[in-house]
Parts: sequence; C-alpha cells; structure tokens
Amino acid sequence: MEIIPAIDIKDGRCVRLYQGDFQQVTVYDDDPVAVAQRWFEQGAPRLHLVDLDGARHGHPVHTDIIRAIVRSIGAPVQLGGGIRSIEAVECALDLGVQRVILGTAAVRDPDLIARLVQQFGDAIVVAIDARNGMAATAGWTEIAAISAVDLLERMATLGVRRVVYTDISRDGTLSEPNVTATGALVRPGGPAVIASGGISTIDHLRRLAAVGVEGAIVGRALYTGDLSLRDALAAFQ
Repeated sequence: MEIIPAIDIKDGRCVRLYQGDFQQVTVYDDDPVAVAQRWFEQGAPRLHLVDLDGARHGHPVHTDIIRAIVRSIGAPVQLGGGIRSIEAVECALDLGVQRVILGTAAVRDPDLIARLVQQFGDAIVVAIDARNGMAATAGWTEIAAISAVDLLERMATLGVRRVVYTDISRDGTLSEPNVTATGALVRPGGPAVIASGGISTIDHLRRLAAVGVEGAIVGRALYTGDLSLRDALAAFQ
C-alpha cells in the first residue's frame, strides 16, 4: 500500500482544515515547496496536492506553487481542487502533474469524466468525498443527491480506474479512518481506492490495507508528529 503525504494549499501556505471547514484552518508552513521537499527526502513515493482556494473558486489558483513543487522533487504528484474542465485538466498536466483529481465534475458532469478518461486514461482520478454516506461537492460545501457507493458505480461504468475516498467527518480529526465505508468501495475489477481522512497511526494504515485499498493519504498526523512518515513507509516495505 502506498503512503501519500498531503499538502493542502490555502493563501499560498500549507494548511490543514478540520472536517473540511474553511473556518477551522491550521497553518503548518508558509512554504509548501519546502514541505514537499521534506516529504520527498523522507521517502514519499508520491505527493497529494490540494488547491483549496481552487476548490472554492471552481478553477485552479496556485499554479505557480504547484509547478515549483513538481520541478523540485523527484516523486510523482497528484492534484485536486477546482479542476472542472478539459482545459483545467490540460493545464494541470502541463504543470507536470501525473494524476488529476476531479470531484465536483464527477457529480455534475459525468459526461465530462467519460471524455477525460477516454482521452487521458489513468491520469484521471475521481474524488469521492462523503458526509454521512452522501457525496459532497464545491469544496465540500454542498451535498449532492447521490451516495458515495452509487457515485463509485457510476464512475466505474465510465471507465474510471482510480478514486480517492474521503469521509469528511474524519478528515483532519486524527480520530480514525472510516474503514467500513472505505472497504465498501473496494471490489474485484472495480476502480482502485485510495483512502483519506482521519489516519493517524500505523494501525489505521494496516486496517485500511486489510480491506484492499491501493494507497492512503496522510495529512494532519504527519504535521503534528502523531505519525512518522519514515516509520509508516517502513511498515509497508
């Protein structure tokens, strides 16, 4: 299982939100590029970047920072936040990003996802973000009329090969991941699942690995020191 450090960017700084709430922000570093270099030096196989301002505005905002991160490290990068058009996907890929993550567009414009998958294949990842089992959109500020499970099924029929699942109520809490809900999305022949939200111990990672997820995104726990990236990586070598 891949352990993927998260770098959430807001106002040009590396932050973490509590349960996706933009009013509950903790700033961990003023230099996201330096943070990316630190995680890469500690062995991160991949980085997960989120343009939080982009998620709220509906279009990528921090392209200069993202470009600088891609150029400064040797690990692949996946990017989400405000990517809702073919042009935004092409822009992200031009920055050197390996995977582009779309969430709101998956709910509002599934035909777009189908076209993107046909054109870009594995570079397209869908974010399934859920509150109480229902998909959330627009930077987690709106709840859609579709469940996370049904959204996964819809995306699978469109040829999506990988999803990132986040239980918003666990995100940034250090409590524990929603292993049951995450495991419900893992199925033979279905999209690979990357888990996110609430992960703070190696035991959490082991429980997720046991239900068959491909990777786990870790955020706040790395910044608080609750979880050591080097220890987590060693546990899954």
